[in-house]
Amino acid sequence: MASVALQNVTKIYRGRRGEEIPAVLDLSFEVPDRSFTVLLGPSGCGKTTALRMVAGLESVTHGKIFIDGIEVNNIPPGDRDVTMVFQNYALYPHLTAGENLAFGLRVRRFPPAEISRRVREAASILGIEDLLHRHPGDLSGGEQQRVALGRALVRQPKVFLFDEPLSNLDAKMRAQMRAELIKLHQRLQTTIIYVTHDQYEAMTMGGRIALLRDGSIQQSGLPLDLYHKPLNTYVAGFFGNPSMNFLRGTLHAREESRLVFRESNGGSVEIELGRRQDIGRLVDKQILLGLRPEHLHPLQADEVPDAATFPAHLDIVETTGAEAICYLQTGANTLISRTHHTVNPQETGHRLLFRANPQRILLFDPATNHRVD
Repeated sequence: MASVALQNVTKIYRGRRGEEIPAVLDLSFEVPDRSFTVLLGPSGCGKTTALRMVAGLESVTHGKIFIDGIEVNNIPPGDRDVTMVFQNYALYPHLTAGENLAFGLRVRRFPPAEISRRVREAASILGIEDLLHRHPGDLSGGEQQRVALGRALVRQPKVFLFDEPLSNLDAKMRAQMRAELIKLHQRLQTTIIYVTHDQYEAMTMGGRIALLRDGSIQQSGLPLDLYHKPLNTYVAGFFGNPSMNFLRGTLHAREESRLVFRESNGGSVEIELGRRQDIGRLVDKQILLGLRPEHLHPLQADEVPDAATFPAHLDIVETTGAEAICYLQTGANTLISRTHHTVNPQETGHRLLFRANPQRILLFDPATNHRVD
């Protein structure tokens, strides 16, 4: 296995008129040996371009890429000892699944006995021994994806690169394949770089996540660090379903150095935040309050209102069985609550009391969008 490092990597394309079109800008991050690292972000953010530069399928405009401590900028793709699994599987339709697995090894003139051994081993790991005689057209989407994974496995490379490999599968098959990939990494202890736009995939699969936007990394680290300690509003809003609520308001000081947030625009939200360190400079100034839907719930009959309780107009209730998604109106703002408490859909149109968890509230500077608490 091997580590991967990108140092100040930039990729610029040329448009039809010769103009520069940046795809990746000054990108720096490290993928530790044997880790499962996810490059996450929306379409067009540069994550696939970064992956293709690691594979050698795209040249580097500026910066350096290292695999196992060796600079690979000028090393051809076939000599980098990495393998890439694409979104569209890219199987040869005229070859059987077994022949697809063996094709790359035959091109490299591996001995027949070694090819047979590696194909059998990969098929056993992925549970596709009974599919080796079938052609891709006779396989389901999940089975084709397993064959594509098997073709990568037989190479036994230093680094596996995955470019949104599950996006063509239905929801049930995606969940199954996520579990298969996690188990595969645990079994092989291989280095994986995985590209996706799906934050759920990233959170459940990645040991580390690098979130990209417009070719640059917004934040990288452990999944729960990005979720609970986002550096800015973009990171905070990207994670979570539904995404984080943001309210604009002002901070006010009370006795004993306690802070209170009051919503702007005539809203009804007033929440006592308690003591917060190092943000005294923001008192009586505009602030953005970030609150995840799961940290906001309707007050129940056995609960007593407190300083984190406020009234809101209940607009819509979506019940899913295990939980309810509530859409609330507070002044000019709409908030979303994701709660396991019982909410009667017949209460829509009424004003109810809702309680925020003040320990989970995040504060952001509206001028910079950076977190300040």
